[in-house]
Parts: sequence; structure tokens; C-alpha cells
Amino acid sequence: MSLQEMIQNQPIVATKKKDAVHVGTLRMLRAAIKNREVELQAGLDDQEILRLIRTQIKQRKESIRQFKEGGRDDLVNKEEQELAVLMSFMPEQLSVEAINDVVAAMIQELGAKDMKDMGRVMKTVMGQLAGSADGKLVNEMVRKHLSH
Repeated sequence: MSLQEMIQNQPIVATKKKDAVHVGTLRMLRAAIKNREVELQAGLDDQEILRLIRTQIKQRKESIRQFKEGGRDDLVNKEEQELAVLMSFMPEQLSVEAINDVVAAMIQELGAKDMKDMGRVMKTVMGQLAGSADGKLVNEMVRKHLSH
């Protein structure tokens, strides 16, 4: 079953369970997918949908940060629940050690020596890890390896 089919079918199950947050989050996600399809005038594949979900996740994390600063715990809770729903569609995240191994191997394979090679290494590593690692974490690891 494709990712899009899963997203289309889950609101039915969530509605039967009377899970309003889950239903609302999935509706917002489906609307974002539909908007992107209209924008591109084509259907989205799983990788494009994952990219869109990552964007939604970043938005939720930023909202959580801002709501915490503003003392709005009620909204923080709602955003965290939505974040959990979105995270359920993401592939299993790699461990820090596994990401470090991939970064080290890619730096050696590309022959990267210093920070000038940062962009090339990041592009290759993120292409290989596609959704299974946080870009911020990968960036920190690449910087650490190249600065030595």
C-alpha cells in the first residue's frame, strides 16, 4: 500500500475511533498533498509526500517552540499530538551511530577534506538517508568530521 493510500484510508479508522486530533491532522495533510498536486499538476510519489510531511513536522516543532515561549500549554499539547500523528508516517529514524558511520564512509568515499566540501557531502548523505535521518543532526556530524 502506498503512503498516499495509507493517508487516504486512516481518517476512516480515526473517525470510527472518535479521535478528533488524528482526523484533523490527516485532513490537513491530505489538503496539503492535494494543494501540492494541483500546484505541480501531477500526482505525488512517496518521496514527495515524505518531503511534504517533513515540512509539516518542522512547522509543528516550530509552533511547539513558540507556544512554549508564550506559555500556551493547551496549544503545545495539541501540536504535540499532531506531531505524533505526522511522525507515524515517517520511516524509522537511524541511530546516531548509524548516521555517523554513513557520514564517515561518504566523506572517505568522496575524498572530502575540509569545509569546502560540506555541500557536496551533505547532498550525497541526505540523498542516501532520505527521510531516515534529521538533516540538522547530519549537518552537525558532517561539520564535526570535516573540521578535524
